[in-house]
Parts: sequence; structure tokens; C-alpha cells
Amino acid sequence: MNKQVQTPEELVGNRIDESAERVKQATSSAVASTKEAVERAADTVEDSLHRATDKVADAANRTTDKAVELGERGREVYDGTMDKADEWLEVARDYVREKPVQSVAIALGAGWLLGRILRR
Repeated sequence: MNKQVQTPEELVGNRIDESAERVKQATSSAVASTKEAVERAADTVEDSLHRATDKVADAANRTTDKAVELGERGREVYDGTMDKADEWLEVARDYVREKPVQSVAIALGAGWLLGRILRR
């Protein structure tokens, strides 16, 4: 029988080594599960940021479309106003051509009245 008997120091040393190995395994397991949790959290944050970015882009596109629509409506109103002003100007020209003396008298009266109002 050739069995070796371990000394108490060797037994303690082996127990310490075994305990150290168990701590290493537990630490590795804890780190691995923490990494998985962090990766899941990062994926959730990334998905949330992508959804938020899509919503902001959609809102910006809708705002741009509305601004273009309002710009077109503004242009239509401007064009309509200019057409109406041209019509009034043409009516005034026709009136002056038909009644030149009366038009000059009205212009003199309006000028005199405007002068009196602005003088005060």
C-alpha cells in the first residue's frame, strides 16, 4: 500500500485552492449573467431610441408637408389679392378715362382733405 498521507498544511492548501476555484466559477457566472442583463437593457434602450427617432422624423415630415401646404395657400391668397387690386386699378383707370374732369376734382378734394388731416 503505497498511499500518501497528506499533511495538515497540504490539506488546508488543497481546501483553499478548491474554495478559490469555486469563487472563480461563481464570479464568472455572476459576470456572465450581468453581461446578459446589460445587453438586454442596451437592446431595450436601443429599440426605444429607434422608435422615438422614427416618431420625431414622422412629426418633422408632417410639419414640412403642412408648411408646404400653407405656403401654397398663402401664394393663392396673394395671387387672388393681386388680381383683385389689378381689377380695381383697371376700374379706376376706366373711370378717369370716362370722366377726366370729375376725376381731377375728386383727386384735388382728397388731397386737400388728406393735407388737413395730416397737418393736425
